[in-house]
Amino acid sequence: MVTEAPPSHDLLADRTVVVTAAAGTGIGYAAALRCGQEGARLVISDRHERRLAGAADRLEQELGQRPLAIACDVTDQAQIDGLMDGAVAELGRIDVLINNAGLGGEVPVQEMTDEQWHQVLDVTLTSTFRATRSVLRHMIPAGRGVIVNNSSVIGWRAQRGQAHYAAAKAGVMALTRCSALDVAEHGIRVNAVAPSIAMHPFLAKVTSDDLLTRLSSQEAFGRAAEPWEVANVMVFLASDYSTYLTGEVVSVSSQRA
Repeated sequence: MVTEAPPSHDLLADRTVVVTAAAGTGIGYAAALRCGQEGARLVISDRHERRLAGAADRLEQELGQRPLAIACDVTDQAQIDGLMDGAVAELGRIDVLINNAGLGGEVPVQEMTDEQWHQVLDVTLTSTFRATRSVLRHMIPAGRGVIVNNSSVIGWRAQRGQAHYAAAKAGVMALTRCSALDVAEHGIRVNAVAPSIAMHPFLAKVTSDDLLTRLSSQEAFGRAAEPWEVANVMVFLASDYSTYLTGEVVSVSSQRA
C-alpha cells in the first residue's frame, strides 16, 4: 500500500507554474505542492483570500519558499487576466497552467434549476476556457507552454444526480482535445487528467459516507486516490517526459472495467 508521495526529481526546475483553485486540501493544493517539490516557481490562486493565504503559508513551510498568491474568481475574465498578467509581471513568464477550478453538486436532472446548471458549467467548464484563452496571450508569443486541465471520469461514466457536473467535465475533455490542435503549431501542449475519486477533508465534508464508501469500493485497489497521486500525473503532463503528448485525457483511476 502506497502511503506517501515518491521523492522528487526536479522535473519542473526553472518552470513557472500557475495553479487555479489551489487553496484548501484537495487536488489543487496537492498539485501546487508537487510542482513546488519538483522545482517549479509557484503562482497559486483561489477566490477565497483567507484560504489562499493559508495555502501560501503551508506551502512556504513545506517548500521553504513562499509562492506568489493572487486572489482570482474564475468566473470573472478580468480577474483571470489579472492573474496571468500578475504572474508574468512578477516571474517573467508562465510555463505551465493547471486549470483545477471546478464545482459539483448532487441533484436529479428533473429537479435541477437553470441557476444550478449554469453555475456548475461556469465554474467548471467556462472558467477552463477563460483561463486557457488568457494564458495563451503569453504562451503563443513565447512559442512554448503546457496546459493541464482537471477533468473527471464522470465525463465518461454516468452517475445519478451529476448531469451538470458530468456535462461540464465532458466539456473540459472536448475543450482539451480541440484547443490542443489549435495551439500545437505554437509549441504548446494541452492535456487533461480524469480522476475518479480522490479523498480529502473537503470532499468528506460535502459527500455522504455511504456514497464515498460505495465509490471507493468500486476501485480496483479498494480505496480512493490520495490527492498527490492525481498531482503526480499532472506533473508528468507538465514535464518534458510528455513532450509528444497533446490533446489527451489521462484517466487517474483504478476503477474496474
